[in-house]
Amino acid sequence: MSQLTLADLSDKMRDIDFAMLSTHAEGGEIAGRPMSNNGDVAYEGDSFFFSYEDTRTIDDIKRDPKVSLAFQGSKSLLGKPPIFIAVEGRAELIRDKKAFEQHWTKDLEIWFKDGIDTPGLVLIKVHATRIHYWHGMDEGEIKL
Repeated sequence: MSQLTLADLSDKMRDIDFAMLSTHAEGGEIAGRPMSNNGDVAYEGDSFFFSYEDTRTIDDIKRDPKVSLAFQGSKSLLGKPPIFIAVEGRAELIRDKKAFEQHWTKDLEIWFKDGIDTPGLVLIKVHATRIHYWHGMDEGEIKL
């Protein structure tokens, strides 16, 4: 069993577009929803997702910034199972258009018609504190 580095994980995550973002809902329940990685694949422990300000997701993060992300790779070589990645982290809400520009891809206009000028747009930055992964018989943990 080999221990993956953060750079190794970034390479394996390159083709994973969607993650499940889980937050703590108002009553303490866990709420999950799929979020696009926006093409940000140079993973160094931070993930970025766009949302609208007036959503339950944003309300949950305002109340409790502790979140989790779940990733599942779709590719496998020689029948090897895909990689599974669980991230624990803290979410930060960013409302700066310069930051929007850094993480924007044209494909996002499917959900946000006016691009970075979409009213109520907010960028969610999740900074990982712990990452656990499973890839076939290999598994490991990275603490940041």
